[in-house]
Formats: sequence, C-alpha cells, structure tokens
Amino acid sequence: MSNGDDEPAEAAEEADAADQADTDEPEATTPTLPDEATEESLTEYLDEIETALEDAGTEAALDDVEALLDDAEDALAGADLPEPDEDDEDADDPRGDLEDRIAELREGLEDARGPYAEDVVEAIEASVSTLEDTEWTAEGHEDAADAVEAFVDAAAEAVDDGVDADAIETDPDAADGENVDDDDTDAGDTDDEGGADGGAGADDEAGTDDDGVAVLVAALDAVAAGIADAELDPDEDAETLADLLAATDALEEGLEDAEEWDDLETHEQLRAQGYYDVLGHYKDYPVEWAALKEHEAQGNVDMILLALDSLQSDFMERHCLEAFERMGKRGKTEASLEELLGRAGKRDRFAIRILGKMAAEEAVETLLEYVDEDSNPQLQKATFKALGEIGDGDAVGPLAEKLAMENDHVRPLAARALGLIGDTRAIDPLADAIAEDDSDDVRAAAGWALRQIGTREALEAVAEYADERSFVVQTEAEKARAALDAAATPA
Repeated sequence: MSNGDDEPAEAAEEADAADQADTDEPEATTPTLPDEATEESLTEYLDEIETALEDAGTEAALDDVEALLDDAEDALAGADLPEPDEDDEDADDPRGDLEDRIAELREGLEDARGPYAEDVVEAIEASVSTLEDTEWTAEGHEDAADAVEAFVDAAAEAVDDGVDADAIETDPDAADGENVDDDDTDAGDTDDEGGADGGAGADDEAGTDDDGVAVLVAALDAVAAGIADAELDPDEDAETLADLLAATDALEEGLEDAEEWDDLETHEQLRAQGYYDVLGHYKDYPVEWAALKEHEAQGNVDMILLALDSLQSDFMERHCLEAFERMGKRGKTEASLEELLGRAGKRDRFAIRILGKMAAEEAVETLLEYVDEDSNPQLQKATFKALGEIGDGDAVGPLAEKLAMENDHVRPLAARALGLIGDTRAIDPLADAIAEDDSDDVRAAAGWALRQIGTREALEAVAEYADERSFVVQTEAEKARAALDAAATPA
C-alpha cells in the first residue's frame, strides 16, 4: 500500500520518462542543398523536400518548402547534366526528369496550402454572379432563396463572431413588402372578368424576381464582408474555412438545381416532342448529349435538328453537326439540307464538309461560288473536297482551272477532287499537271486522280512516270502500270 509520499516521486518518474521519449524521437532535419549538383544528389535533395512537404503542418512550413524548391530549381539550372540523345526517343533525360519532379512537388505544395478566406469570398462572388445573370422561374427563385438562406445559416454557425444570420435579410418577399401599402389597394381596380387590371400577376412575379434577387445578393455580400473582416488564419482556422467552403459548394449546387426560365422552356419543348424518350440508362452528361447519341444511332434526323435549334450552346451545336457528319448520306433529308445549305451560304466550312459527306448535289450551285475564293484557302479546301465527294460533273471545269492557281497547298485538293468526280474531261488537265507542275505533291495528287478515273488513257498518262525521280509520283506511276498490266492479262 503506497502512502502520500510516494505520489510526488511517481509523478517525477513519469515526467522523466516523457522527457526521455521526446529525446529518443528523431528530430526533423532540414534538407541540405548538395555541394555538387548531380542527378543523384539532386534526386536525394528532392526526396528530402518531399518528406518536408509531407511533414509541413503550417503555412510557414510550406513557405520553407517553397524556398527549398526554389533552391533546387536554381541548382538544377546550373548543373552539368548529360543531354539526351536526340536520335533516341527512349534515351534518358536527367534534366527533364528532375524538372518534372520539381513541378510535381510544386503542385503538391499548392494543394497543401489553404484553404484561405479569399477562396471562400471568391466562391460567394461566383454565386452572386449566378444569381444576377440567371432568369429564374417562380419555383426556381424560391429554391435559390432557400439555398442562400441555408448558406447564411451555415456561415453564421462557422463564423459566429463575424456573420450574424439574424441581421441578414434572406426573404425575397421583404423587398416587395417595403414597396406595397395595403391601404393603397383599390378593390375597384379589378376588371369585369375578376382579374387585376394590366395583368398585375405577371408584373408582380417579375418584380419579385428582380427585387428578390437584389435581397439575396445583398445577403451574400454581407456574408462575404463578414468573412473578410473575420481575418481567418489558414492554420488556426483551417476547420472553419473548410466548413465555409463546404457551405459554398452546397450553395452552388442549390443554385444549379434551381429552375431557370430558359431551362424550363427548352426542356419542356424537348420532352413534349419525345427527345428524351430514347434514354434508358446513360453515362454521358449532359442528358441532351446522351439522347443525341441515341438519335444519331437510330437515324432520327428530326430530333437532331430539334436539338440543334433548341439547345443554344456551342457544345451541343458542335455535337449535333458532328453527328450529321458521321451519318453522311443517312442524315440527308429535306430539313437537314435546308439547315446546312443556310450555313454553307454563310461560308461555314463545317457545314460545307457535311454537305460533301452527304453527297448533296443540291449544294453544288452554292459551292461553285467559292471555287475562286483564292484569298480564303481554307474555304477553298473544304469546297474542293466537298465537290469531289458530291461528284457532280458541273464542277469539273472550275476545278480544272484551279490546277493552275498559285497556292501549292490548294492545288493538290483540286486534283484529288477531280479524281473523286471521275469525269474523263479531267484527264488532259490532270496529265498537264503531272507533266508540268513544279510541286511534287500536286503531281502525285494528279497521278492519284488519274488512277481514280481509271480509263486506259488516264492510266497511261501516269504510267510513263514509273522512272520518275520523285518517289511519290513514281509510286502513283507504278500503281497505274500495275493496273494496266492487270487489264492486259487474260483472266
């Protein structure tokens, strides 16, 4: 049985043991910059910095890690490291590997910092922009107000000495209440049908939206100001800042889920016309894109046009047009032609390309107008290829004349377009091109085109260049010679 005199002794022994344990723990060492910057020494130095980054628990410690990375970068810049063999794609690149390692550590450093009060304020400002830039439905406005109110309450709970929820107005109706005097209401203002004169209901809803948004924006501004004034420290108040960022995420989600007028009108139109009926389980987002893929697979041209007309976004426009390009002739209808011809009439190269894939003869008249657009070679390239794919003989003369144009990059496309059309009237101008053009690319394209035409005359015009110095021209000539030999050999 111990007496009271033993207790001080036991306490002293426990303290000594704790001191001994602290002494036994290895102290964290500061990475030391190597005297000689070699691949091995810099790698070891970066390993030490990585350990320091993992152990850093404060912004000051992270600042120290950043300084160490700066030193490592300076040392690497002055290091005499072997250069990789440019002819060997698999050769080691010590400098590049170390630069990548430093960049990776810097990314880890940035990820470890914060969060900061500025991050929270920036997120609040983004939500303010969403509120101001969006036209809400009545139901959506209520949902947005609920999201703001929940955020204000969460912010007040996190920063109880900086945000006073009771002092911040979040009720959108409060704005209307300040402007409406019940005593001024005149029951005689109703018309014979029992409705308010002038459609007051619609005006009231619009007023509630405008004034109510101002109330919500003021509430968020008040919270942002309170957070800024609270001077939250990223180390001491890390938990509070994390809670605030979680609250801003919830606010953003609430605003995203709230109903907008544009969303309602567009989605209702699409739903009423069966646009979403093809969807079962889907993985792609947004759902409009998922439905678009199904309509493309099923050849539902009208639904793709509906999406193109209704969903006014660059994202969906691009995917609708790409769907038509992949569908090619399957996507050709009177309605789709009208849409694409309208775009082609405005020099839209994407639409021109699609009309070629559709082999749309209806586009030839429009496309021929662009053949002589020498100042717009990109438009010419799209036009020539489309005309070749359409294959209309009316394009032979205009395209043949472009074999003499100055642009070396466009002439080959004129030659190839003539080959795709396959009209024998192109044999002479193509033969002249392979004989006289200064560009081997143009000559090879002319040879290819003559092979596509495929008559004996066309093949002979190419085959005579089998001993040509240019490999690409020689290749076309050898293929033409082989075709002639095959035709001459009895079956």
